[in-house]
Amino acid sequence: MALIDRVKEVSKKNGLSLTELAIKAGIGEKSIYSWNKREPTVATLQKVADVLNVSTDYLLGRSDILQSKNSTKDQTVDILDDETILAFDGMEIEESEKEKLRDYARYIISLREKENK
Repeated sequence: MALIDRVKEVSKKNGLSLTELAIKAGIGEKSIYSWNKREPTVATLQKVADVLNVSTDYLLGRSDILQSKNSTKDQTVDILDDETILAFDGMEIEESEKEKLRDYARYIISLREKENK
């Protein structure tokens, strides 16, 4: 997937148009639209990644991990949500291993529920 496509995708998930994204990033209002013809500078790409709360590696297609490691936003994730991408030390966990982790999480939750009765 091209850089511009990833930016569009993440912008849409964040409820931002490319123009709104550019304004929040402090770059030219229509500059992102030109990224299908020319690459942005590293500094510009970083500004956009910061607004979108993703890494530049994700935008460039070097990583499929959407969430930035340096995020200051709430990183609470529901492990029981099948849509959650589970990873450890930057490496995605295989589906069979994910199910084992979910089973263990369910077990821990059931223990807590018993304690609270």
